Amino acid sequence: MNTIFIAGHAKLPSGMAAKSVFETLTITAEIDKKYGVIVEASCTLATEHGKEYISRILKGHSLQEGIETPLKQLKDGYLGKANNALVAALKDLYKQYELK
Repeated sequence: MNTIFIAGHAKLPSGMAAKSVFETLTITAEIDKKYGVIVEASCTLATEHGKEYISRILKGHSLQEGIETPLKQLKDGYLGKANNALVAALKDLYKQYELK
């Protein structure tokens, strides 16, 4: 296989629908080994729409370029309660990528 699978985790804020199922928010990504491009991404938000939104932000981004662009897109575009958790989970995912 030419890809690796990495997960980033963060604590969910109280009062979220997903909190009744998960204690933490997780972003997972399948990443091309050679170029660091995110081939597929998912997260544990409660709605399919939210999961798809996060996937669209991350899919196609190369982690070799860092995470400033998707972080900005998350901060500017996702206005739900999980914003800080999504940012933290993405930072954790990137940290795991750097350690590979």
